[in-house]
Amino acid sequence: MKKIRKVWRKIDPFSLQLRLTIGIAAFSALVLGSLATWTSWKMQQILIDSHKHNIEQIAKRLPQDVQLYSEMMQPETGLQKAINNLANTNTLLWLKSPDNKILAQSATLDLLSDSMVAELMSLTKMPIKSQVYKVNKSYFVLSGGSVVVQGHLLGDLFVVKDITREQTIFMVMVQSLGIISVLAIIVLTSVIAFYIKYSLQPLRQLSQMTAVISAKDLGQAQLYLDNAPSEVKELAQTLTMLLSRLSQSWEQEREFVSNVSHELRTPLTIVHGYLQSVLRRQSNLTQTQQEALETAASEAERTIRLLQDLLDLARADSGYLHFQMKSYVLNDLVEEVVVMAQKYSDRVITIESITYPIEVNVDYSRLKQILLNLIDNAIKYSKAGTPVTFKLDKLQDKAIIQVCDKGYGIPLQHQARIFERFYRIEESRSHATGGCGLGLSIVKTLVEGMGGSVSVQSKLGEGSIFTIHLPI
Repeated sequence: MKKIRKVWRKIDPFSLQLRLTIGIAAFSALVLGSLATWTSWKMQQILIDSHKHNIEQIAKRLPQDVQLYSEMMQPETGLQKAINNLANTNTLLWLKSPDNKILAQSATLDLLSDSMVAELMSLTKMPIKSQVYKVNKSYFVLSGGSVVVQGHLLGDLFVVKDITREQTIFMVMVQSLGIISVLAIIVLTSVIAFYIKYSLQPLRQLSQMTAVISAKDLGQAQLYLDNAPSEVKELAQTLTMLLSRLSQSWEQEREFVSNVSHELRTPLTIVHGYLQSVLRRQSNLTQTQQEALETAASEAERTIRLLQDLLDLARADSGYLHFQMKSYVLNDLVEEVVVMAQKYSDRVITIESITYPIEVNVDYSRLKQILLNLIDNAIKYSKAGTPVTFKLDKLQDKAIIQVCDKGYGIPLQHQARIFERFYRIEESRSHATGGCGLGLSIVKTLVEGMGGSVSVQSKLGEGSIFTIHLPI
């Protein structure tokens, strides 16, 4: 039962395969059902017609026999003898006068029960149709006609043919035909489902091929399927051309961002240098001028950092972001970064580690940039006076760095997107803290560039834990 439930849950009610299978199976069931019904009806008509013809021959012969026997004996005796000669165990006859009196009947009627004879005779009170009548558990074909001897109407002749045996065989055949039709529908549906699944396999392959294409692979992506239908091959060619156009557009965008960032960084660096030079000679400046210059220098510095982040991301996308990987003691490197961060912040930053030394293979300057970004993020999004804690550990072939804060926390629905570029949880809070949504994206790019991974765990009102795994 559990296996059936699992299989049922895997079935997509909106899939093309299921729709085609149900549609073709329903059409096949309709066709086979109609064919079986028509065959059954036709066989029943053939059975009725064969017995009807036999009864008509009896009704045609009776007047001749009556006339022949009437010449040799009394008319009543001749009539009875003619009826007995034409009757047998399966054929029953009786003759009714115009005033509904039984003039003569076959001796075989005495072999039936009184209730069956009464029910058969009651059928003659209504218009008789050539069809199968069921009386008790037996089946009969009933037919009637007038008997005229020498121009004189004797009465109405009724001939009943017992077809119980033939009807039983016919019912068995119909039942067998029904079972065969059901089995045929099941087998046909299974074959159709398998064939449709096989026919849709190229589309699944195409979907799988496009699913693994990343932004880096857009230019080299070539979608081609062997032995696929022409329509699927055309779709693959169309998607290949689409990916090529996307690659060109993506490349132009990256070049634009890289060129703009590079061109703007140099003049902004010069402007920032002049502002710092003027601020150092602040004896001739008023308080308002000094504050304006400090604000301008701060904004210029923030813009330079933003442009540097954009350059790093553009280089990473283009594959030009190089790392100088060397072996370092992680404990000493983190301590150095914490000392540097404490010079520019009044926060308490502590380090917790039970393992020393933890050696890692990293780019020193890139790892320092990662840690400073995480410290800056923890300080921006936590209340003043709350500590920031580094936890260092080693697990098998991975070094683990955890940056913990007691800040506002990140809502669960945002945690999956927190490392996306320019993604900010709250615009107002980001503007207030000077964030632009690139810090964590840079962290993710640099960590993965060094063969590691980064993740976040957070609860609202309790803080966040950013966890970095680096190769030892």
